[in-house]
Amino acid sequence: MNAERHEDLAALAALDLLNAAEQAELNAALAVHPELAGLVTSLRDASAELAHVAPGAEPPDFLRSRLLATIADQASSSRKSDKQSPGTSILTVPFWIALSAAACFALTAVYFGQSLLTERTMNSAIRDQQVLADLSSRSAENQLAAERLINQRELADSKASASDSARLIANLESRLAESTRQLLAQGSLADYKIATLASLLGNSPQALAVAVWNPANQEGVLNVQKLPALDPDKDYQLWVVDPQYAIPVDGGVFRVDPTSGEARLVFHPNRPVRDVAKFAVSLERKGGVPKAEGPMVLISP
Repeated sequence: MNAERHEDLAALAALDLLNAAEQAELNAALAVHPELAGLVTSLRDASAELAHVAPGAEPPDFLRSRLLATIADQASSSRKSDKQSPGTSILTVPFWIALSAAACFALTAVYFGQSLLTERTMNSAIRDQQVLADLSSRSAENQLAAERLINQRELADSKASASDSARLIANLESRLAESTRQLLAQGSLADYKIATLASLLGNSPQALAVAVWNPANQEGVLNVQKLPALDPDKDYQLWVVDPQYAIPVDGGVFRVDPTSGEARLVFHPNRPVRDVAKFAVSLERKGGVPKAEGPMVLISP
């Protein structure tokens, strides 16, 4: 007989579940191994204490019903046996002990099962919180990196914009000098009207133009930079504002280079201009209009 078999017999003995053959086998083992008696006693004490381990709990309805049905069946069978063989007890003592032990084991299993489920739920919640914390940390790091890249890009764009503006002004100054040189051959510079036209376009804030007007010859030159290219059915139209007229004087239409947005227009107003208050450029239909209809895109102070 091996040690594992001894332990099995001791466990069954602690619960009074040995049949006659198993009891005889255990008695023979006890004669050879007296220490088994201590194991049986220890297991019996442990099984008796199991009922005190779990907190008080109402057994499930299905277990109560099953126990009551079993007791009723056993009682009925015992009464029948009693009639046939008087002196036989209704239920043997080992059956009640086994029944009590089974109930204790059931309650203990429910208690420890609930404890295990609660512990697993808490561990899962802790893991989820850790994952969320890691994701939040990574999201914050990614946001900081994105903001750093945006700031670097805006700084680079600002530097590029400043550089473009400097080149634009230099180019306009060069064109203005050339226009002035051409007009100087026709009269005195003191008589000329020179004006800078600023952009009114939200999508092209860098658009710019310079107009030089020679009142003696009723002639002017307009140099334009960075205006958006036009659809085929549209033209830009120059207007000269003279207080003697109720509406601006038509200075002619022009288009810009689709790539650079540049244009140069030598203009002669369609009516005599005595005093130039402003220059303006509007967006009109192809060929121009006698009176401004479209939005203004450039205007002088």
